[in-house]
Amino acid sequence: MTKNKQDNKGLTVKKNENFSEWYSQIIEKAELVEIRTGMKGFIVIRPWGTQTIEKMYEFYEEELQKNKHKPVIMPTLIPESNLKKESSHVQGFTPEVFWLKTKTDEEKLALRPTSETLFTPMFKLWIRSHRDLPMKLYQRCQVFRLDTKATRPLIRGREFHWIEAHDAFATKAEAEAQVQEDIRMTEDIMHQKFCVPSLPLKRPEWDKFAGAEYTIGSDSLMPDGKLIQQPSTHLMGQKFSKAFDAKFKNEKGQEEYLWTTAYGPAMSRILVSIISLHGDDTGLVIPFCLAPTQIVIVPIYKKENQEKIMKYAEEIKNKLKEFRVEIDDRDAYNPGWKFNEWELKGVPFRIEIGEKEMKNKEITLFHRDTKNKETLPVGKLNNIKEYSEDFDKRLKNQADKFFKSRLTNCKTKGELKEAMNNGKIARVEFCSTKSEGLPCAEIIEKEVNADVRGTLANKKETPKGKCIICNKKANEIVYIGRSY
Repeated sequence: MTKNKQDNKGLTVKKNENFSEWYSQIIEKAELVEIRTGMKGFIVIRPWGTQTIEKMYEFYEEELQKNKHKPVIMPTLIPESNLKKESSHVQGFTPEVFWLKTKTDEEKLALRPTSETLFTPMFKLWIRSHRDLPMKLYQRCQVFRLDTKATRPLIRGREFHWIEAHDAFATKAEAEAQVQEDIRMTEDIMHQKFCVPSLPLKRPEWDKFAGAEYTIGSDSLMPDGKLIQQPSTHLMGQKFSKAFDAKFKNEKGQEEYLWTTAYGPAMSRILVSIISLHGDDTGLVIPFCLAPTQIVIVPIYKKENQEKIMKYAEEIKNKLKEFRVEIDDRDAYNPGWKFNEWELKGVPFRIEIGEKEMKNKEITLFHRDTKNKETLPVGKLNNIKEYSEDFDKRLKNQADKFFKSRLTNCKTKGELKEAMNNGKIARVEFCSTKSEGLPCAEIIEKEVNADVRGTLANKKETPKGKCIICNKKANEIVYIGRSY
């Protein structure tokens, strides 16, 4: 007996009415993750989620390699002595480290929270002179952090999946150029390909990565008005190279310390923004370039014409070989049930084929984002290439429109509070993102329940007035928001 529409359990809440519950339902019902592992902060990423993440990795790795990065595979464990080499780094991460039990006479080992203390010793071994520079490496891996706060699947966990690139240079100028390249990579891949806009913000002195000279975090906005940090890039400077005595000989034969950077796009976290920004009350909407199945063909048949229609479906699939196409030939489910399921999973296009389509040599094409249907002659199947590009453009334009609508200028603390309560990102004049500005930032945190996220890293903005909190001369323009 075939299942009908009512058997298919869709979303029971609207995204704009209860985003938190909507998110919980969509990651479960669209079969992205399984949270029932019995371990806090550790989840299973199911096939549909994994296939999407794999496509994300492919885009990022292609871009990294185009920019002359080479892949490596590093150990999952870090000796305690390595973590302790750079004092500010270990102070920042030790509370979040998972320690592995070893024999009493062996050095303690940590599950890597990040890998500066793995890459820098390798730079010391592999780099001898300026001829070996720059050295640009990356790994695809998981990292582990003993987060004691409340966890949320993909948003905040104790294990997350990412790429981390670690690069070594002869000069600070070259290292800072790499930081800007990392910012451009976030724009080119996360924004232009995955359709997720963000602001690249240089973090305040008190909020930089442990051990870095400075940090750039790309903040994206969620539908509930909270910011989520996406790829970050760090100028490590010479702190780690000095800690590990990692030197090279310059053109004059003199020894100098390496200048290093680090870049970390977390695929599991970027997936959060893709789910949240593009999804709707019916389910996921996945960018065409990332969808595990880009086009699903649903044959509609009776027993007497099943063979002919299935043959026609195969003919259509063969004409679409450049795409990831699946024929849903499950007899246990009726077409309406299948329609609901594929919409829930966010497949960009659905092709419906029945007796009428077969006789007229055509297809019925459903667009997932607009929910429009159209009849397309088989001779015009090549139109789908153009449709696929338009699909991703629409997602990007919609996400950009949402993001821009949430940016606002604030001149008083009252305006700032109102902006935060309305789920916006505030652009304000501020005294300083160095240590002297910390008291004003703490007032914002306590009285407004928001954070100073930083200054634009790819554009110079000049203040003209006074700090929104202390009323002293403003030296910077900062962005403020509430975050996960």
